[in-house]
Amino acid sequence: MDRIITFGEIMLRLKSPEHERFFQSPSLEATFGGGEANVAVSVSLLGKQGVFITSLPDNPIGEAAISKLRYHGVDVSFIKKTKGRMGIYYLESGANQRASNVIYDRDYTSISMAKSGDFDWESIFSGAKWFHITGITPALTESTAELSLEAVKKAKSFGCTVSIDLNYRKKLWNYGKTAAEVMSNLVPYADVIIANEEDIQKSLGISAPIDVTSGILDINIYKILAEKVKTTYPNLSVVAITLRESHSADYNGWSAVLHGKTGFYHSKKYEITNIIDRVGGGDSFSAGLIFGLLEFANDEERAVNFAAAASCLKHSISGDFNLITRKEVEALCAGDGSGRVQR
Repeated sequence: MDRIITFGEIMLRLKSPEHERFFQSPSLEATFGGGEANVAVSVSLLGKQGVFITSLPDNPIGEAAISKLRYHGVDVSFIKKTKGRMGIYYLESGANQRASNVIYDRDYTSISMAKSGDFDWESIFSGAKWFHITGITPALTESTAELSLEAVKKAKSFGCTVSIDLNYRKKLWNYGKTAAEVMSNLVPYADVIIANEEDIQKSLGISAPIDVTSGILDINIYKILAEKVKTTYPNLSVVAITLRESHSADYNGWSAVLHGKTGFYHSKKYEITNIIDRVGGGDSFSAGLIFGLLEFANDEERAVNFAAAASCLKHSISGDFNLITRKEVEALCAGDGSGRVQR
């Protein structure tokens, strides 16, 4: 079974019930989530072996997070228990024209204080097929940026395919370096880049004249954008760009393009109405793409369609994790999107 390593931070997620404002009622729903952990869970449920690397506090909250990952089939044997605390993010789900809101509480967390040399990368990458990281981890602190660079270098030395979801988070880049300064050092070690147009502009300084608010997307412009990225970073074999049309908080158009080894492909487009939870949608796409590129090695078009369908289904599930199986994704790819009861 292919081993897919992910490295980052898992957090306690505290969400207001349904679509309520913060503390409109005196309760918050507690679950766990975080970009790279979401990918590890998803690839495990799809049928690969997800391995999640992080540092967590040695207390019952940290252990609860580890237990939840283990429950979903993730290999947690390399997680380090150290000083510090678990990060928290608060989520207020938007509705209609009111946007969702995320508040981070991530200072002095166990992973943010991790440093170069803390992880035994030789043991971690032994026998691994793929390494995945996002732009969130190097945004936390200068030390996590150094750790991220150390990890991608070591992954390449072990022959892993390296993917980076650029995942630009404006609220996190606070330690004196810009996303472009840091990510431009990481991307030369990647084989696969996953992003939206804002991620590419903010993290790589590469842009194209795209207006996502117009309701009409010119796919050819995304092809030009992907070509610019591949020209700037010739080490990249695949650039995947997600295309989200946000008509409202509850209604999005969703598809993706992939500029790969064999050509340029645009996935099937989904009109997603009555969204349950879009947080983790990008991570579910990353997981679907990793799975697809491994499982359908010579069919990049099938891979990007699988990824888009997996992410579409995530929008129907509350929580960060995409609790979807390969069979369910392939059913949607085949056109079964009716939502009828399966008996």
